[in-house]
Amino acid sequence: MIALKCPQIEVVVVDINEQRIAAWNSDKLPIYEPGLDEVVKTARGRNLFFSTDVTKHVAEADIVFVSVNTPTKTRGVGAGKAADLTYWEGAARVIASVSKSSKIIVEKSTVPVKTADAIEKVLRRNCKDPNVQFEILSNPEFLAEGTAIEDLTAPDRVLIGGKDTESGRAAIATLASVYAHWVPRERILCTNLWSAELSKLTANAMLAQRISSVNSISALCEATGADVQQVAKSIGTDSRIGPKFLNASVGFGGSCFQKDILNLVYICESVGLQSVADYWHQVILMNDYQKQRFVERVISAMFNTISKKKIAIYGFAFKKDTGDTRETPAIDVCRGLMADGARVCVYDPQVEPQQVYQDLGTEKFEWDHPSPRSPPIAKTAIAIAPDHMEAARDAHAICVLTEWDEFKSYDYQAIYDSMNKPAFIFDGRNILDHAKLREIGFITYGIGKPLDPFLVKSY
Repeated sequence: MIALKCPQIEVVVVDINEQRIAAWNSDKLPIYEPGLDEVVKTARGRNLFFSTDVTKHVAEADIVFVSVNTPTKTRGVGAGKAADLTYWEGAARVIASVSKSSKIIVEKSTVPVKTADAIEKVLRRNCKDPNVQFEILSNPEFLAEGTAIEDLTAPDRVLIGGKDTESGRAAIATLASVYAHWVPRERILCTNLWSAELSKLTANAMLAQRISSVNSISALCEATGADVQQVAKSIGTDSRIGPKFLNASVGFGGSCFQKDILNLVYICESVGLQSVADYWHQVILMNDYQKQRFVERVISAMFNTISKKKIAIYGFAFKKDTGDTRETPAIDVCRGLMADGARVCVYDPQVEPQQVYQDLGTEKFEWDHPSPRSPPIAKTAIAIAPDHMEAARDAHAICVLTEWDEFKSYDYQAIYDSMNKPAFIFDGRNILDHAKLREIGFITYGIGKPLDPFLVKSY
């Protein structure tokens, strides 16, 4: 977005992965995001470049944005909660070793509080030129996949944290002047370093908390005959609460929510705030409960056995309008169904088959590491369908796990006719017309909706 909005600024994206850089320089970008193609193609070759020559471009840069992975640790102290800063430290060492001029270093990765302190020490101790100065800023991103370009174009806020020193304030002003090319000044918030670092973790934790909160109520709705969508609408009209992130579902996913909450939990535990850590950890536990509850509902509805039954999975991405599968609820749901003997068949309009195989074979927390140690699941263990009709053909049930818009417009009469009977639909996103599906003949389940009489009898 900086390259698009500031044609006078040269932006170079560097990575040691040659295949990834080649993809960024090709007609098929390595990630799917609505509007991204247009942005890249407009600026690429003009003032936006992609290169593997890290040494050259970092040495020449005035501002370096560091956007490396900060995955959850899989071993050692803090395993399963703490952020692994190996890649951040490695990047800092590279920056220090090649720098011949002073630079502003910007944290874009989500990092624990006080990371800037540690990184500054690494930079200063590894730079051989005593005249080179580094100023560290925290500038977390608040993008949502599927609307990232829109979020960048008209952000709610841009947050910049830095030291309250003359050089720190100057660095903040420099970065703010870049964003000011398209972001109103009143939306550019300036804080100290630690507030900026903690704000990102807290924002994701509170968004995830809303999802887990409404999902907890969805279970109560099913038990009492209430409708979670009606409840959510009722409370969402309260201006103090608002309607966003109140859609009950099979659970949240994505690269940030779980990782950032676990990081927050670890930080709280590290400073002796166990009650605070337990509070936030419950958000994760509720999300896991929701996914397991969905699997158990499928099994109980289908006469307590899904062994050798074909179950179609509509959607593997963690949300619509993205091909991202990181921490997608579909992983745990598919594993749960497969563990009970189901023949699972996946269809997703954007997710490549190899990604499904890799995700289902990858151990928890390994997905964000560059080279997962777990091999992909065997291709014979799960089927990948080329289209929605093939996925549903001869299936006993369909599980809707991603809210792709195209799922709403399918010919469900034709789908029903191709399935084994009784035919079930388990709508994990509440996007389908349940009344119409029941008219066709489907046994229909929606998250937090009054139960189909058939399900009440069989539960």
